[in-house]
Order: sequence, then C-alpha cells, then structure tokens
Amino acid sequence: MNQSLVLSQKQILSQHLIQSMEILQMSAVELEAYLENLSMENPVVELESAQGTAENMKEMMLSRKLEWLESTDYQNKVYYKEDKQNDDSYWQDISDSGEVLSEYLLAQLVTPDYTAQEHQIMEYLIYSLDSKGYYTDDPAAAAETWNVSEEEILRLLSEVQQLDPAGVGARDLSECLLLQLIRKPTWNEVTETIIRDYLDEVARNHLSNIAKKMKVSLSEVQDACDEIRTLNPKPGNAFSDRSRMQYISPDAVIVRVEDGFEILINEYQYPKFHISTYYQELEKTVTDAETKKYLREKIQQAQNVAGNIQQRSSTLSQVLHVLVDKQQEFFLKGVGNRRPLKLSDISEATGLHESTISRTLRSKYLQCTWGIYPLNYFLTSVAAKNAESGEEQTPEYIKTQIREIIENEDKKKPLSDEAISKQLSEKQIAISRRTVNKYRQEMGIPDKNGRKTW
Repeated sequence: MNQSLVLSQKQILSQHLIQSMEILQMSAVELEAYLENLSMENPVVELESAQGTAENMKEMMLSRKLEWLESTDYQNKVYYKEDKQNDDSYWQDISDSGEVLSEYLLAQLVTPDYTAQEHQIMEYLIYSLDSKGYYTDDPAAAAETWNVSEEEILRLLSEVQQLDPAGVGARDLSECLLLQLIRKPTWNEVTETIIRDYLDEVARNHLSNIAKKMKVSLSEVQDACDEIRTLNPKPGNAFSDRSRMQYISPDAVIVRVEDGFEILINEYQYPKFHISTYYQELEKTVTDAETKKYLREKIQQAQNVAGNIQQRSSTLSQVLHVLVDKQQEFFLKGVGNRRPLKLSDISEATGLHESTISRTLRSKYLQCTWGIYPLNYFLTSVAAKNAESGEEQTPEYIKTQIREIIENEDKKKPLSDEAISKQLSEKQIAISRRTVNKYRQEMGIPDKNGRKTW
C-alpha cells in the first residue's frame, strides 16, 4: 500500500466572522427583525422599548437632524422644516402619496422559483428604473456589482419586463412599446415592424415613406399608428417618482453644509439593546457549572452582536464617505452628474475588500437633496474619457451633455448627430456619431428632422 503525506490549506470562517458578515449586509428592516428574534432566544438581551414605534423613531430622527442642520445653510433649514411639517415623513403609508412603482413591482415577485441572489438582483434592477419605468443603466455595471455575467443581468431584466404594468423595464421606447404589443391576444405584424424599425419615421409623420419601404398600403400604416397610440410610452408615470419614496427610511442622510457634506448614519431604524445586569450578576454568582456556561455563552453572543452592529455602522460610514467624495457632482447638481465608480475604486480608497463593500451596499438607501436612492445606484460604468484630462465619463453624464446641446440648438436648423458629436468633442467628450444616435434614442429624442420647427 502506498502512503503519501499531502499538505493543504483550508480557510475556516469562525461563527463570529460569519455573523459579522451577515449583519453587515442586513438592511435596517432585516436587522430589526434579527434583533427581535435574538431577544426572544437570548434572555440576556433586552431591547429598549423607546424604539418601539415608528412615531418615536421619527421624532428621534428629526431631532438628530436638527442638531446637524440648525447651523447650516438656508437650503438645509428648509429641508428640515419640510420634514418637520410633514407628519408622515419617512414612515408615510404608501396610499397617502400614491403607490411607488418599485413597491408595486416588488410585490409581484412572489414566485419561489428564484434563488436568493436572483431575487436580490431583480430587486436591484427594479430600484434602478427611472421615473418612466425604463432601465437605462449599463447592464455591464450591474454585472460587475453582482459578480455575474451581463447575460445573466439581461435574463433577469427580461423577468422584470414580464411584470405589470406592461412595458416596464424596457431599455428604450421601441422595446417598451413591443413589450406591451406582444401581451395583446392578437396584434398587427405591420405594427410590430413599425415599432422595431420605423419609430423615427412615425415621429416625423413620414407614413407614405414607411408604406413604400414596407410595401404595404398607406391605410395599413395608418391603422398600425393608431394601434401604437393606444400603447403607453411611459408606463412608470402613473406612479410616484423616486423623490417621493418617503415611506422608506434611509440608512443615511447626506446633508449639504458650508464646506462640503455631512453624513448622518440613521441608527434609529433598529432597536438599541443592552445586556441584562441581572443575568451578568447571576453569571458571576451562580454555582451550577452548566448554568454558568449557558449564561457566559449568551452574554458573549450578545457582546459579539453589539460589536458587529458597531462595526456595521463604522464600515457603512467609511464607504459612504468615499461614495460622497467620488460622486460629489451628483450631490451638488443632481441626476445626470454621476461619475464612473466601481467596487474596486471604493476598495482602493477604503482598504476594504470588494466583497465587504458589496455587502455594505446591499439593500441600503441614502437620502439627499434629490431624493432617496439605493446605494448601488452610485456604482456606474465608463462610457468615454476626457481627451485632455483623461477623466472617465458615465453614459448618464454624456446624455446630460447631449440633452443640453439639443436644448440650446437653433430649432429651425437642428443639429445632426455628427454635429452633436463634434460639439461634444469641443467639451473633451470623444464619442462617435453612432453613440450619439444610440443615446439620443434611449432618451426618446427625435433626430434633427423630427426636432425641426418651421
């Protein structure tokens, strides 16, 4: 019999480390439920009753915010005043302000067929939809965030697109209309072809050109256009937009101050707890070995949880400081001003592992002047680089620049995509005419003929 000695290394995670990672990635709601369960199975844990109602939490949050805001600029004082005057701020019932699209969609994710990660990715995609119900982010960025393939992101996006209202989750107008059309019991193939290939011509009212190219009658094209008009180009518009997501209590509030931003971690969302002094004294005096061991283990468990919660807040604060620093243009100017940001960028700035950062961002939200956003919203991809400085630019930023150029053009002589590309190059944004065309269509902006006024 041959015998050999094989050396191997195995990484064994302690229960304490596993618990630390679990608590780090918990949302505030999950952490609250975790602590409530802990208090029921661990007798030494005593939850503070002052955290028991949403009203108490709201008052403490507003009081804490006042401490931060009372000496800051006018904008923040107004921001606080609006919170104080709105009795339902943060904990407002959804029926009071109109249902929010994301919640309406999440309520439909009841099938058990999805894995935990698939459900989390679909939730992320849902929260990434814009006010029209479109998904305009880069799937590659989402794939990097979740460490899956871009094909997997698109597959799960197609699952989101099966939810109601029809058309939600589309990446552009054409896809939005097609998602609605194919749900009809019957539909006109001419309509489908026009939506796929000729929406620009429809916008310019070139129906005869469409009929000639498709080799169908003008009346068929007109009937197809009538059918298209029954579809909803903005399926999310019937819902409240992101800025009215007041029923979500944010994990952090980003406050503008004179010399920058303050980050307020909202620790009032989950109950505080302490270790019972009675059981601590009992552990010291009890003589029964089994009882002493039991109490010592329960006290140690509670201490570990307290330390992990403190570590959760510290790590969240670290990540948020980097996020706010890297995305300062967004917090100053609002939507359209995000900068490229990857997990590796935050990792480099904090010294934390990318997996730790991913857990920190999961299922957490921040509130700023522009509304409430999931933290993953601030992870963005690169579309181009500034030709002089080498600064990376996001698709969102470039779209904002395209929209600005189009808004300022002479409407009697609107710019071609090539001309827009040249103007962008003057701003040190190097993208091709085709990319301009792609972004313009994604924003639902007609070509130069469709924008021309007489």
